[in-house]
Amino acid sequence: MFTFSETDTDHNFWRRITPALGAVLPDGMKSTIDYRNKLILAPMVRVGTLPMRLLALEYGADLVYTEEIVDWKLLRAERYINEVLGTIDYIDTTDGTVVFRTCTEERPKVILQIGTASVERAVAVGKLVQDDVAAIDVNMGCPKDFSIKGGMGVALLYDLPRAKAILEALVATVQIPVTCKIRVMPDLEETVRWAQELQSTGISAIGVHGRTKTERPRDPVNEEAIAAVAKALHIPVIANGGSQSITRRHDVLKFAQRCATTSAMVARAAEWNCSVFRPDGPLPLDDVIRRYLELSVRYDNSPSNTKYCVQMMLRSLQETPIGRRLLDSQTMQQICDIWDRGEYCRETQLRYHYAGIKGRRACRPRTLSTDDNEANDTKKQCVEESNNQNDHQIVEPLHEENVCFIRSNFADDTTLPKSKLYLHALRSGLGRAQYEVQQKDKLFRAFIRLDGQRYTSSFWEKNKRYAEQAAALVCLLKRGVESRDELIRNGAMLPMERPGTDAEETENGV
Repeated sequence: MFTFSETDTDHNFWRRITPALGAVLPDGMKSTIDYRNKLILAPMVRVGTLPMRLLALEYGADLVYTEEIVDWKLLRAERYINEVLGTIDYIDTTDGTVVFRTCTEERPKVILQIGTASVERAVAVGKLVQDDVAAIDVNMGCPKDFSIKGGMGVALLYDLPRAKAILEALVATVQIPVTCKIRVMPDLEETVRWAQELQSTGISAIGVHGRTKTERPRDPVNEEAIAAVAKALHIPVIANGGSQSITRRHDVLKFAQRCATTSAMVARAAEWNCSVFRPDGPLPLDDVIRRYLELSVRYDNSPSNTKYCVQMMLRSLQETPIGRRLLDSQTMQQICDIWDRGEYCRETQLRYHYAGIKGRRACRPRTLSTDDNEANDTKKQCVEESNNQNDHQIVEPLHEENVCFIRSNFADDTTLPKSKLYLHALRSGLGRAQYEVQQKDKLFRAFIRLDGQRYTSSFWEKNKRYAEQAAALVCLLKRGVESRDELIRNGAMLPMERPGTDAEETENGV
C-alpha cells in the first residue's frame, strides 16, 4: 500500500504511485522517465510485440520499445479491455487483428514507437495511447522504402521543420515523455546540429543509430558519431547499432561506454537471444525459445508472429531438422510441440476459449466498425455458375461450423479439402460443388452448394482460397467424410462444450 509521507509533495506522491497504478498523472502534470543508465530493447518490426518485450524485461532490460506502428493503423483501431488476457488491445476495425497489445506488467517501461509524417495524426495518436504506455517515440531512422515514401522514418531527418513540428506538438500535448530515434548523417557536424535542433523541441531523450540511411547492418557502426552527439547534448543519448559486437550484457555496457553514453538499445542481438540482457550471462537458445513460447501462448500472440520471431532466433539453425519442423508449422500448437510446450498451449487455448476470448476464431467483419454501409464492402464471386436459373429463389438448408483451414495439415494438393470433396461428389454421383465467396473488409467466407444443401464456415479467412477450403471441410464433416475428433485434434476446430458438460447444459448457460 502507498502512504503519503511528510517529505512528499502532491507532485512527488503522484510520480511515485503512477507506475504501480498504471494510470496517468492529474491534469497538467507530466510523467517522467530517467533515460540515463538504461539497457533497452530497441524497436524492431514484427519482433517488438508483447511477448518479446516482457521477455526482455524478465531478463533484465530496463525499458522496452514496441515495433514501429504507423499512426493511421492506431487511429483506425478501437481500444478494447481484454478481461480474459488482462491486457489493453488496440484492434484493427477492418479485420479484427491486434495492432498493439500491452499489459500492466510493462506499463511503466514500454515506449510506443510511431511512424508518422503528420503533426495532426501524431498528436491524435498521443492522446489515444498516453494512458497505456510510459512514453512515445517518433521514428526518424527507418531507411525502408515504404517508410521514406510516406515521409516517415529517416525522411523526417531530412525534413527538419516537419520533424520539429511533430515533436513540439507531442511534447505540448501529451502527459508522458516524448523521444525520437535518428540515424547519423554522412556529415558529422550536420548530425550534431540536427540533433541539437531536435533537442530544442523539449524531448526527453534521443536514440542514435550509428549508421547512415544507406548503410546496412553489415556496415561498421560509427561509434564516434554517436559520441559526438552525446557530448553535444544535455539530454540523454541512447546508443544503437552495436549488435555485431554484442553477445552478453557486458558487451552492451562496453558499447555504450565507447559511444560516450550511459544507455544503449539493442535490436538484433536481442532478437537472436533475448537473454543478452541477463546480468548472469545469456541462457541456452532452447531455454529462451521455450520461455518466449510460454509468453506467446499466455498473451495469445498470433502464430504467424510467433513463428517469425522464433525463426529470427534460430537464424542458420532453420536448416536443421527442428528448423524445418518450424517452417512446416502453422498453428501455435504445432510450434509449441517442437519445444515440448504443446500441452501447455492446448490447455491455455481451451481455457481462453471457454472464458469467451475474442480472438481470430470470433472475428467478424465490421464487428468493431462504425461504418454500416455494407454495399461498398461486400462482393460475391461465383467460381462456378449454377445451371439452374432459378437457384437463387430456392431456400436451401445451411450447415455451419467454426472450422479454419490450416495448410500444414495436408501433405499435398491431392489431400486438400476441395480435392477430397470433388472425389466424394464424383463417387456419390452428385454434381460438382458450387462455390460462392463473400468478401468484406479484408476477410473472406465461402459458401458451398451441393446436393440441395449449403455449407459454410463461420470462421472468416484472410484469403479467398482458404475460405473455399474451410467451407469444403465443413461439407466433408457434415457428410461424414471428415471426423470431428480429427479436426479438433489438428486444430481446425475447437470443442464446443466444456469437459464434463452436455450440450443441453451448455445451451442453457449452466
